[in-house]
Amino acid sequence: MAPSNERSREDRIRERAHEIWEREGRKDGDHERHWDEAEKEMRKKESGIGPSANPSGPGDHTGE
Repeated sequence: MAPSNERSREDRIRERAHEIWEREGRKDGDHERHWDEAEKEMRKKESGIGPSANPSGPGDHTGE
């Protein structure tokens, strides 16, 4: 049996994969890609790299 924190991590990945599946129109056959994407997002979030992180800094306005 997985430790409690690992179980909750797996649950969060499952929930995010489900959100991705819904966002993409609930099509069958991409569950592994959805899981991989959700897991990748979770790793970024756990390492502090994610939407809230701003690696370019507040003064960088490239791409606008």
